[in-house]
Amino acid sequence: MSTLLLLFPLKPEQIEQIRRIIPDWTLVSEQSSPITDEQYRSAEVVLGWNAAMEEAVASANRLKWVQTSSAGVDKLPLDALRERGVALTSASGIHPVSMAETLFAMLLAFSRNLHHAIRQQSRKEWRVSDRYYQLSGRTIGIIGVGAIGTEMARLARAFGMKTLGVRKSARPVPEIDEMFGMDRLSDVLSRSDMVVNVLPYTDETHHLFNAKTLAAMKPKALFFNFGRGASVDTPALVSALESGAIGGAGLDVFETEPLPEDHPLWTMDNVILTPHIGGWTDQYKARVTEIFLDNLTSYLRSGKPERNVVDLNRNY
Repeated sequence: MSTLLLLFPLKPEQIEQIRRIIPDWTLVSEQSSPITDEQYRSAEVVLGWNAAMEEAVASANRLKWVQTSSAGVDKLPLDALRERGVALTSASGIHPVSMAETLFAMLLAFSRNLHHAIRQQSRKEWRVSDRYYQLSGRTIGIIGVGAIGTEMARLARAFGMKTLGVRKSARPVPEIDEMFGMDRLSDVLSRSDMVVNVLPYTDETHHLFNAKTLAAMKPKALFFNFGRGASVDTPALVSALESGAIGGAGLDVFETEPLPEDHPLWTMDNVILTPHIGGWTDQYKARVTEIFLDNLTSYLRSGKPERNVVDLNRNY
């Protein structure tokens, strides 16, 4: 009998949707009771991921397919999955709306000085700033234009902003006014009032935003990271923020998570932080379930999932 491990918390009705498709399978959920070592090793399909599953990969002889609950997969043992011939699918595509809205929550906070107003309110201080400005007429550079970057660009246009984009293929999309390849990154940085990183993490993007690339940005420009923490050289970012070389940063992802309590980013006046929740929404579990059910149907039919299949030679 085949076993499905549910390592991502679902609502009872979502679990029942899965049971209807695979009534003869054994469903094991960590929501109901602790999962045993033997259950980890005997899994054929896994929805979600955790440290115990990572430890079990080497001995999980029946494992055929892993469906993650996240768009990023860089935290998984990709080499081991590739060597074992395990299919990997991601939750890519469920984040564009929520991540774009989170970006604009930060952009509007900076433009209307709301992050300072909230701090002043807690201290009962009535202070007027000289930092108010409009987003309309500004230029936003989106680095890594996929589904998320495209939605960000759509909202930016609605605010009257000019949109520049960078992607590996340089293939244009209607929402981006000007698209460039990665070889033109510095040009886009130098023209953008706001720079948004939504790149996946690969060997090529490790510390892509470093002292050199941050120095290529316009003075007082804003930097936002919604991609991967390790694509940013954190000490270089802190230095650029402290010196005023860039105007501020909105950060949802970090090299070390949770961010250590003594990290300088916590107390910087020109930084807005969120705890890696940019993609979260009240519809998140339902949308993960939708992707999984589509893939489960194709897996039962052909032995392979078809939606959001990760190329394990490229790691995204």
